[in-house]
Amino acid sequence: GGSTVLQNHSAHAPALRAMGPSLLQQVGAAGASAVATVTFIHPIDVVKTRLQVQGGSIGAVIGSTVSAEGPFAFYKGIGPAWLREASYTSLRLGLYEPIKEIMGAKSKDAHFLRKFAAGCAAGALGSLAGNPFDVLKTKMMTSKVQTSLPAEASALFANQGIGGFYRGISANITRAMVLNGTKMACYDEIKQRIVKSKLIGGPKDIATQAASAFSAGFFMTCTVAPFDRLRTALMNQPADAKEYSGFADCAYKIVTRDGPLSLWRGFIPIWARFAPTTTLQLIFFERFRSLLGMEAL
Repeated sequence: GGSTVLQNHSAHAPALRAMGPSLLQQVGAAGASAVATVTFIHPIDVVKTRLQVQGGSIGAVIGSTVSAEGPFAFYKGIGPAWLREASYTSLRLGLYEPIKEIMGAKSKDAHFLRKFAAGCAAGALGSLAGNPFDVLKTKMMTSKVQTSLPAEASALFANQGIGGFYRGISANITRAMVLNGTKMACYDEIKQRIVKSKLIGGPKDIATQAASAFSAGFFMTCTVAPFDRLRTALMNQPADAKEYSGFADCAYKIVTRDGPLSLWRGFIPIWARFAPTTTLQLIFFERFRSLLGMEAL
């Protein structure tokens, strides 16, 4: 079983490495790292989502949330967040290596765009699995009243049927592709350059991993912030009404109403979430991979 592998990982690592990691191990290691990470990061996500929906300053959002709903409000939506990570992130992180192999991007001198394409493909697949939990998580995080996962799910299903759970799916898939492509390719590329420069340490060095992941977090914020804004607007439409007919309509209405720069609204809290999330997630992922006898990414 898994526990035996973990207990004797030092003895079994060479044999496991020779066999190559199974798809289940890749996805399992990714899922475990994602669930562990989101438990720490969730309050930042709540503040970011409310800031996008309500506007105002970070301080004002935190202050009004604490005074009106108490400190536990920052863990609203943690249930669907865990389910989302277990479905979406386990696939988008866990499938990166196998897809990289299929696309011929495993060699050290593989082009950045091949790595980006592998990350995009893994992101799209993960997004299909995670979208329903994403919709529910967004609704619960922005809710001013105490709500539950079954209550939100049944209200959405009653009003919109199964399609309600795939609200914002085009924005979400596009976002997931851009996010995962940027994240994995930048992490891969930056880490390779750090290792080559001998500035910090080798590929298994935690400082090398942290520096690469933190840098990737910045580039992710630049490319993902507009998709994040559109996704939040699309998913947060009232259960019984539709303000936007789709992704393009939503982008057009937001840009004409608030100007193009409003697409980067919430840049600082998005980065404040991406930097620690990416860093923790990839460090956890590298640790779990090493426990299972896999090579560093």
